Amino acid sequence: MRAEISFGKSLVGILFVGLAAAGCTTTPKPATTAAKTKTTQVQPAKVTFNYTAKDRDCLKRAMYFESQHSDEDGYLAVGTVVMNRLTSGAYPPSICGVVAQEKQFAPGVMTREVKPQAEPQLATAADAILLKGARHPAVKDAMFFHTEGLKFPYNNMHYVTVAGGNAFYEKRDSNGTLQTPPPLPSYEVAMNYVPGESMLPPQFEALIPSAVPVPLPAPDPMATASTAPMQITAPVTAPEPSAGPEPGIRIAIPTPRPAYDSVMLRGDIPANGG
Repeated sequence: MRAEISFGKSLVGILFVGLAAAGCTTTPKPATTAAKTKTTQVQPAKVTFNYTAKDRDCLKRAMYFESQHSDEDGYLAVGTVVMNRLTSGAYPPSICGVVAQEKQFAPGVMTREVKPQAEPQLATAADAILLKGARHPAVKDAMFFHTEGLKFPYNNMHYVTVAGGNAFYEKRDSNGTLQTPPPLPSYEVAMNYVPGESMLPPQFEALIPSAVPVPLPAPDPMATASTAPMQITAPVTAPEPSAGPEPGIRIAIPTPRPAYDSVMLRGDIPANGG
């Protein structure tokens, strides 16, 4: 009997201790993971230069006549100098302007004949520069070159490479500082092809609100449809919405902008020769 009582007490004690232990046990909460922050890399804005089919032809001409009709490596080296000058801001703001600048490139570069057999390689080199941003890696920031083998007494000619029969150099002072405005690296340049000669789209044909009726002046009885000139007045302030236009008010119609050879989103720097 005592043994049964003792066994019962032991069993109750075990159950009590187990319940107490179960009551004190807390389920560990999963560690909070640090919130993942997504970092968005902002792409730097590129400087856009427009070019036409004529500019592409000017680039090919410079590469052809200045590299002694050599090879694609020589073409790319001269083409890199053209693009370095264009993007430096110190030279004309178009490819044709750079190539045609007086006493800078080979005589007759704009007028002499390019041999048809050279066209495939020239086209490949020009498209690599304009469409893919290709540059000759050894030319670096060079904007100048001369025929290989020539010697000059100037101490600011920092030579970087030889290609296509030409020696390419940068102008640097005794401390190694570049003496010309640095050109933009190719990854900061976007070349935008514009068909035709005009580098800008035409302006709106007429800046006239469609909700406002346009009164027309009475025709001149002495003029015919083919000889009557269009009368253009100075711009007028648009009337308030509540009031209609007075009869006989002439509406100014802006004329299209003149054609430009290039557009460059970069500060103007006075052009100079090299």
